[in-house]
Amino acid sequence: MYEPGPVEQVMKSIAASRRYRSISAEFVRSIAVRELARHRSVKEAIKATKNKLHQAAGAYVAARIDYAAHLRQMRAARNRDELAAACARAMARHASSRERLPILPEFYAATLGSLPPVRSVLDVACGLNPLAIPWMPLAEGCEYYACDIYHDMVEFLGEFLRLAGVAGRAQVCDVIARCPTQHVDVALLLKAIPCLEQVDPAAGARLLDSLDADHLLVSFPAHSLGGLRKGMPENYTAHFMDLIAGRGWGVRRFLFAGELAFLVSRQCENVSGSF
Repeated sequence: MYEPGPVEQVMKSIAASRRYRSISAEFVRSIAVRELARHRSVKEAIKATKNKLHQAAGAYVAARIDYAAHLRQMRAARNRDELAAACARAMARHASSRERLPILPEFYAATLGSLPPVRSVLDVACGLNPLAIPWMPLAEGCEYYACDIYHDMVEFLGEFLRLAGVAGRAQVCDVIARCPTQHVDVALLLKAIPCLEQVDPAAGARLLDSLDADHLLVSFPAHSLGGLRKGMPENYTAHFMDLIAGRGWGVRRFLFAGELAFLVSRQCENVSGSF
């Protein structure tokens, strides 16, 4: 009788979990391999893998999101304001985007408002952030590309982009294993680096170097999910400056209620790639 190997056993356990079954198998496998190398038993590796998945993504989605219901609300919108309201209701279901709701107009006006017309965006480890497009100062016809590890979330975001008439697409992508390579005007990396570095401590620096964008908008939480500040803006500022040290990039720092952001401007070779 065939007996699955340790990696398959971990992945089978994760696939049976309602909380994590929609996560990219590639992402789960990469964590499973790491944790099996660190732990003595498959049982311990399963527990450790679930813990990493929680730190990287699960902590931000407390309950199942009814994507079909949110799409129905969006389709029922009669104008731009009603569509934006439907987007805000959906964003409230994800901790990262929910925290940004009170500062949404200010956040994008301050960070992106001074840039030349933004005609292309790559939203990395996006969560539900693409739903904030109605608040972003983007050029008409802007192409928007989004990637995340949740299959159901990405399918929902793809439907939203089509519904909103936004060019581009959403795609499942493990950015730790393979960074999107296409050139864009702006890459968004919003509150993603701390999550990715829970899985791979080198992920933040590698992404910053690999993303082919003229400008990077990178942000960090200014407080914990429980609301504690604990010197986080100062610590993340120091960490980010270490990540970009010696690169000669222009950096502007913004501190909002709940979020610390950096707009990085750099010279990029306009080399087309794949997403």
